[in-house]
Amino acid sequence: MPARLFVATPTKLLNFADCKRKYRYTYLETPRPPKGPAWAHNTVGASVHETLADFWRWPAGRRTAMEAVNRLRSNWRHEGFRDDAQSARWRERAADMVGLYLKDIDPYFEPRGVERTVSFTTARASLRGRVDRIDERPARDGSGGTELAIVDYKTGRRPLTPTDARSSLAMALYVLGARRVLRRACTRVELHHLPTNTIAAADHDEESLARHQRRAESIADDAAAAEERWHAGLTPAEADELFPPEPSPLCGWCDFARVCPQGRRAAPTKEPWAGLDEGDGPPLVSEDL
Repeated sequence: MPARLFVATPTKLLNFADCKRKYRYTYLETPRPPKGPAWAHNTVGASVHETLADFWRWPAGRRTAMEAVNRLRSNWRHEGFRDDAQSARWRERAADMVGLYLKDIDPYFEPRGVERTVSFTTARASLRGRVDRIDERPARDGSGGTELAIVDYKTGRRPLTPTDARSSLAMALYVLGARRVLRRACTRVELHHLPTNTIAAADHDEESLARHQRRAESIADDAAAAEERWHAGLTPAEADELFPPEPSPLCGWCDFARVCPQGRRAAPTKEPWAGLDEGDGPPLVSEDL
């Protein structure tokens, strides 16, 4: 019988690589340990992503920046914010990000995919993920054909660079998945950073894609072996040894910090709104849309 493939997303692989204790809590424990409260920065990111996905699903005649801004405001959620005033302030900042990003977008451009699931298999793993947007553009080699570009929206406070795009395991796996599913050339990856309205882009070659694939397969092999031992039955001590925590300053941001003693010792648990950049933010543009 052929070996059973380990099914994973980039997020699942990176969770195992970053902290095996978090991986265990997320994917294996039943019932799963309770998470902490929702993060405000995740609320902002989800609202922006949902708005942009809806924008590209609308008919071209409806695709205006103001329509998207109105959609974001009417569907805004309040999870994770300190109070109503902070939530309202970030609703307007998110609306400004979306409005500025879409201000000069061609409404008649049709992406090849929006929130599109792509996947591919290797000898040992089935890897899949959902891409924010896949563009089909004229090939840059002058052949007259087309090529795909992987687009990922980012709302974090840190500006991004081409190195961030090229080093992202997820983006590389999306390239490989898009090639398999859509059967088009694809090397381009772009991180669209809405807080600064900038694009960090990079082009993969076959060597860099192969390197990312090898890393993904290596993580998948280790995770599959750990899961096999888990399902075979472990004592609590054996489970703790097989899925150890990785204490670091990042533990303060972990959803499971409240149930992880090592994480609490490594870093104080952050307030749900601590990930927000409370600086001046992007300029208001709604009145110009």
